[in-house]
Amino acid sequence: MYQIAKNKLNDLYQAISEKEDLFLPVSKGGQTNYGLWTNEAVADIDTLKTVKSGKDCFFPQSEVLYKSRHENGKISIDPTELQNKPFVVFGMRACDVRAVKVLDNVFLTDPVDSYYAARREHGTIVSLACHEPEETCFCKNFDVDAAEPGADVETWMVGESLYWKALTEKGESLTALVKEALADSFAEAGAEGEKKVEKEQAAVRGIIEKLPLSHLDLSRFKPENTMELFDSPAWEDMYKPCLACGTCTFVCPTCQCYDIRDFDGGKAGIRHYRCWDSCMYSDFTMMAHGNMRTSQLQRFRQRFMHKLVYYPANNDGMYSCVGCGRCVSKCPSSLNIVKVIKKLGGEGNE
Repeated sequence: MYQIAKNKLNDLYQAISEKEDLFLPVSKGGQTNYGLWTNEAVADIDTLKTVKSGKDCFFPQSEVLYKSRHENGKISIDPTELQNKPFVVFGMRACDVRAVKVLDNVFLTDPVDSYYAARREHGTIVSLACHEPEETCFCKNFDVDAAEPGADVETWMVGESLYWKALTEKGESLTALVKEALADSFAEAGAEGEKKVEKEQAAVRGIIEKLPLSHLDLSRFKPENTMELFDSPAWEDMYKPCLACGTCTFVCPTCQCYDIRDFDGGKAGIRHYRCWDSCMYSDFTMMAHGNMRTSQLQRFRQRFMHKLVYYPANNDGMYSCVGCGRCVSKCPSSLNIVKVIKKLGGEGNE
């Protein structure tokens, strides 16, 4: 384990960015989101939750897949070059690290998504343990440990020092790069440093145990209860406040639905791109014959059945929710997955 003073973090960012692109939480316009680090960027790793997760670094909100052009009776197709340079995503919380694993199960299973796979191959994740989890957090329900976030490198901010621990081969390579560049400020933490991290972990876990949403009952959300949950009359009441705005899907670190569209650039040709889509929209899965989900109730039910029942049934029990709490804090109707869990889990109308 290594450590570096908090006031030397810009030196750390600079050292990494000189060799690889570095993405980390950046404050801009009053919001914190992942962005490319530059000397002008305002890094903000103190904010617990970015508006959107680091998912963008591996599954961008919008990306061109290929361009086509029709000229002189001939059609040319120019595929977008796959990610071929290494990059680093710094500061991902434990919930968002787990979310990447959820996406891996979707995009790295046959047929493999080559665009996502290339980014995962070249990307190194440096996680950051939580210091003060918030009341909207409920990651513990999904076996996510906010005090031990994992990834290629995991870090902890304790007092005025950042502690750094490599966990994978990618992590070791990045650690070697940093050691070489910052020989004077990136040093072994020693036994004392490890004790400080252990104390920090215990404190964080203590906070999580006391959070109001840390002990939800997920026992009913099992494959054998699929039809019972699907047919529950509770959906009729739960969906009504939903505005179908899609906010929950766009801030969710595990949502993976996308649409493929064309942009006609005239003489420049047509850009075929994909962009995030939302199962809450009325035109989602629209086909020539129409839409198989014709009501907002059906769309609302599909979203949460997928998160809590369908996905875990096909992925060894792993839920497609990581308890980050973004939907809890961002939904304009105060409607979220926690309320669904409580209602269907038998906890009444909380």
